[in-house]
Amino acid sequence: MMRTRPLKVALLGCGVVGSEVARIMTTHADDLAARIGAPVELAGVAVRRPDKVREGIDPALVTTDATALVKRGDLDIVVEVIGGIEPARTLITTAFEHGASVVSANKALLAQDGAALHALAEEHGKDLYYEAAVAGAIPLIRPLRESLAGDKVNRVLGIVNGTTNFILDKMDTTGAGYQEALDEATALGYAEADPTADVEGFDAAAKAAILAGIAFHTRVRLDDVHREGMTEVTAADFASAKEMGCTIKLLAICERAEDGASVTARVHPAMIPLSHPLASVRGAYNAVFVESDAAGQLMFYGPGAGGAPTASAVLGDLVAVGRNRVGGTTGPGESAYAALPVSSMGEVVTRYHISLDVADKPGVLAQVATVFAEHGVSIDTVRQSGKDGEASLVVVTHRASDAALGGTVEALRKLDTVRGVASIMRVEGE
Repeated sequence: MMRTRPLKVALLGCGVVGSEVARIMTTHADDLAARIGAPVELAGVAVRRPDKVREGIDPALVTTDATALVKRGDLDIVVEVIGGIEPARTLITTAFEHGASVVSANKALLAQDGAALHALAEEHGKDLYYEAAVAGAIPLIRPLRESLAGDKVNRVLGIVNGTTNFILDKMDTTGAGYQEALDEATALGYAEADPTADVEGFDAAAKAAILAGIAFHTRVRLDDVHREGMTEVTAADFASAKEMGCTIKLLAICERAEDGASVTARVHPAMIPLSHPLASVRGAYNAVFVESDAAGQLMFYGPGAGGAPTASAVLGDLVAVGRNRVGGTTGPGESAYAALPVSSMGEVVTRYHISLDVADKPGVLAQVATVFAEHGVSIDTVRQSGKDGEASLVVVTHRASDAALGGTVEALRKLDTVRGVASIMRVEGE
């Protein structure tokens, strides 16, 4: 039986995502009511520019006073899609304190202060849902938090930023340089005027923190995530990757140590075999590969950004929170019981592809191999080419720690026969 009193929803932000949320709430009102068990009423919309025409939204609902809106006391759900740390954090806190549950798409805030926000939601007996914070429309957080709650997740490996995937895909398929591919991404609207958050890995790192926390039942903050951008990836790197049967992706990698005693979270470019499912993810799409004890290998794929896809995830959370509200209950909160330590990048073990510029003369390879051996790094393959006294030496290692590899590279730079280290890239997905 449907409840007649509507659930009152406030919307904080009415940009690309917020306007789509409002549109879907209006056009699908009957379906949403049937799924939730109560009508849904848009009770207010907080914006910065009140004079802007917003099709389908009653101007009487629009306000610039977001604080007054969340303090009303009669709201059931507050949807936050303004992003950033402040004023979003204060507004969400105020919403809990005045009786509302919260649906958010704010990856930066959740990566930084997720534990505190979860604690506040629990204190007030409210929900905090944020499916839209990671990978847009792709159902990922709820499967990790609920569907796989009885399993042991060992690794989450994914492409979680569409802008960087578009750029790297263009470099791979067309031979374009980084700047050329970035310019095309900007022209098509995939990259912001200032693309730093995407191309330097900040966006992906925030998502990695959220995913690692949920997957491993451990609090992982943004500061715990090792981050490297992709601005130094070159056409030569792609040529080397192709010779190995690989491509290059900016990956978010969250994994348990082999002994299960710690976890790591990192974001960086990596070579990945063409045989791996993530290698075929093209354009601005996202995909996340999950490995667990019982379920085995799972892959989640779809559009990772955009107004309508992200709004789909927001509305999914709205329905879930609405059902809880009607039923007088709450959904799962933070699960951080495992409290595993987060290891540093130096302890991460993986394979490496190192390209060296060396003198083209006898004994160079022996010198280089000796340095690797002295630092306990085993060589898998070596490829050398050169002429006119200069050569390129490409070394692919077996699995080694980041710390051991760092010491190796430092020693290589001291060799008279090594002119420079052209590139270092991790090899993942094997």
